This record gives sequence, C-alpha cells and structure tokens, in this order.
Amino acid sequence: MNAVPPKTRVRALVIDDSAYNRATIAQILEESQEVEVVGRAADGEEGLRLALELKPDVITLDLEMPRMDGFTFLRILMERQPTPVIIISSYSRKQNVFKALELGALDFIAKPTHHISPELSEIASELLSKVLMVRQLSFGVGRRPLAIDGAPGTTPAGAAGRALQTGLVAIGASTGGPPALQRLFQSLPRGLPLSYLVAQHMPEKFTQAFAERLARYTGLPVKEAEDGEEALPGRAYIAPGGRNLRLRWSADRLVLEVRPAPERAKYVPSIDELFSCAAEALGERTLAILLTGMGSDGCLGMRRVRERGGRTVAESQETAVIFGMPREAIDAGLVDRVLRLDEIPSEVERFSKKIQNGSQS
Repeated sequence: MNAVPPKTRVRALVIDDSAYNRATIAQILEESQEVEVVGRAADGEEGLRLALELKPDVITLDLEMPRMDGFTFLRILMERQPTPVIIISSYSRKQNVFKALELGALDFIAKPTHHISPELSEIASELLSKVLMVRQLSFGVGRRPLAIDGAPGTTPAGAAGRALQTGLVAIGASTGGPPALQRLFQSLPRGLPLSYLVAQHMPEKFTQAFAERLARYTGLPVKEAEDGEEALPGRAYIAPGGRNLRLRWSADRLVLEVRPAPERAKYVPSIDELFSCAAEALGERTLAILLTGMGSDGCLGMRRVRERGGRTVAESQETAVIFGMPREAIDAGLVDRVLRLDEIPSEVERFSKKIQNGSQS
C-alpha cells in the first residue's frame, strides 16, 4: 500500500483525562495512513492551548474533565478557532452529548461504558470514519445554520377549527442533524394537519433522550416512536436508534411500525425505508425532506416518493454541515426543491395548503 502524503492526512488532536483512553484513541487513529495524531491533552485547558497552537483538522473530545470541562472548551474554541469536534461519550451521558452538539460539536460516538475499558476499541471503525468525514464539510464548523425568520410555533391564519385532510412530512438526517432538526421544529407553523416522522442516524439508547430534548426546547410534541401507535397530526415521531420506522394503514388510522434493522445495515435508522413506506401509505400527501448528512441514504426513498406523486426537498449546501446525502439526491434528479434550512418551514406550510386544496400542482 502506498503511503499517504503527510500534507493530505487528517491532523487530529485527542483530548481525554484518561491516559488509557488517550492512548487507545490515538492508536486507533494512527493505524490509518490517512490520519496523523498531532497532539494529546489531559484536560480542556491543555487541549485549548494545543488546539490554538497546532490548528488540527479535527479534535476528539471527552466532556467530563478536570480544570476545564468539554462544554467550556467548546464555547471558547468555537469563538476563537472553529474546528470540527467529535465527542466521545458514554451511553449514560446522553443529555451532555446533545448540549455539546448545540455548542458546535460536529458529531458524537457512544463508547460502551463510562469507565476506562478495553471495550473502547469496539468503536474503532466508527471513530475512524467520522474523523475522515471532516474532509466533506460543506462550510466552516462553528457557523450556525441561518436563523429562521418569524415567530416560532405560529399557527397559520384560518387553520384552526377546519376539517383538514392530513398529510405526512418524512425527514431524514445524519451528521449535523440534531441541531438542524431543533431549529426546524422550533420554526414550523403550528396547527398544520401534518404528522412528522424522522429518521436520524443515531445509536440505540440516544433517540429517546433526543426526542425528549426536542419536545422540551421546541414546544412541538415530539416522542420516540412506538410500535403500533397512531401517527397523529401536529406531532413528531423519532425512529428509535438501531431500528427502522415504517407505517401502514389500519382501517382509517395511520399506524407506526418499529422493526429491527437488517444485519450489517449501513444506515440505521434507514431514511430510505421511512421515505418508501411514507410514499406507499400516503402517496401525493407525502413531503420528504433530506437534511445534512454523509452517504447516500434517502436517494431510493425519494425516488419512491416522486413515483407516488409526493414532493421532495433537499437542504442546500449553504446550510448543510455535510452536503453528502442532499447532493446524492440532487445529482440523481430526485429533488423538487433545494432550500436553505431557514426556507424549509415555509415550504412545509405551502405543502400543507396544497393537500388541503386537494392539489399537488
């Protein structure tokens, strides 16, 4: 195998208060010829000094550290020198992860236990792929997506008290998705006859906490989807981590199905699966929205949505943290509209009006 030229390698800084974890993470990264570990730090203060001095391409960060914790580190770093940061956190610290993402972290990895453990090596493949992912960043990390105009959660005029035909908004997201979804849900008009179903690439045990956080900070009723429950208008349902979200009609009720993902599935929860089932169930009353993320998940599902007469929207490169998934769908000719994140709520309202009028023109 030919050596990767040093100038093209991803330069990584590892920050963790455990010497064992620092050594293990560095070893995982250095096993790839595409990564160079340029520094290691035992706390946030040392990490900040090295970050400003070395200017790495990416930083792996533990959140609970002495002297300066990961949250303080993120606040200062994103103000002084925005840099891609990947959080490495245990399953027991779910809320901390989402707080870090809101402060500007790019993504996170769930380590098997909170304690120092040889099991840390289990995350090797995921860690390496996410470190290399920084090459695909669409814009500078730390820059927030555009603010969304208008009062959040407003109800469109004339929507209340009318018998409206219901529709479905299916949303797919991966890296950069949690803060994008929070901004989107904060700004969606209330009172629309739409159910919202979300497939966010996220590990098991994190999606319930994510749904609870979205509900708390957006005011929209959001919950982790449960098998057999009805999808109600005005509510949002998050696909459980590690499983796929589907839906079907039972008499006149739209019922959610939560199913195990196939073994070795590349993307879980599957956006393709959600979009395809939504198209089969509601046809032209389906709006599929593909947000930021790496890979090609969502393409096949968007094709099915269009075949069934539904509408498709992709987030533009202007606001998508990782433009991979939207670009794949756009290049395949499967997207009706390419919009900035701040433009999507208005598109959702336009879609709602169209299905109320019985027209998709």
